[in-house]
Amino acid sequence: MDYALTDAGIKAQLDIVAAMDPDIKAAIKAVGYPKERRKDCGFESLLRVISGQQLSVKAASTIHGRVEVLMKHQIKPEVFMALEDEALRGAGLSWQKISYGRSLCEAVMTGTLPVDDLDSMGDEDAIAAITSVKGLGRWSAEMYMIFSLGRSDIWPVDDLAVLVGIGRIKGLEERQKPKEIQVWGEAWRPHRSVVALLSWHYYSNPPL
Repeated sequence: MDYALTDAGIKAQLDIVAAMDPDIKAAIKAVGYPKERRKDCGFESLLRVISGQQLSVKAASTIHGRVEVLMKHQIKPEVFMALEDEALRGAGLSWQKISYGRSLCEAVMTGTLPVDDLDSMGDEDAIAAITSVKGLGRWSAEMYMIFSLGRSDIWPVDDLAVLVGIGRIKGLEERQKPKEIQVWGEAWRPHRSVVALLSWHYYSNPPL
C-alpha cells in the first residue's frame, strides 16, 4: 500500500500547496505541520469508526476499548456477531451503533464489503463500497480513506472541524457551508487530504 500521509509526505504536499496559497503558508508558520495519524486497515478500523461516530476522541476510545475487552481482543466479525446486544450496550454502544456494527459484520462476512480490496480501488469506488453498509456514511468513509488508506486527495467538507479550521485559516469569522468549502478545495487538488489535516491541526491548536 502506498501510504501518502507519512510525516514526510504531509510536509512535502503541504509545501506544494503553501507555495500556491499564502493563507496555507501562514497557517503552517503559525501552528506547524500536522503529524501522521495512521490507523490500521480492515474490519477493526471500520468498527472503530462506527463506535466513534458523534463522540469525542476520548469517549470513543473508552467505548471501543470496552468492546475490545468483550471480544477478548479478537476483533473479528464472527466474534462481534456472537456477542449479545445487552453486553454491547453495557460497553457503551448505542442500540443504533450495535445495529450498524452487525451490518458491518454481515457485509464483511458475505463479501459485500471487500475490505481487503479497498486499497486497490479508486477513491470514489472505495467510498461507494464503504457507504453501501448501513451506518457508514460518506464522512465515515472519508475518515477511513484518510487515516487507514492514506489517500492524498480526500476532502471531508461535512466535518465540522474542517469547516471551522479552514475558515479560520482563511481569516473568516462566519462558518462556511460545505458547498463553499467544496469549491475552495478544487484549488488544492490533488493534495486536499493534507489541507484537511492542517485544518484539524489549526482547529485544535489555534495560534495566539
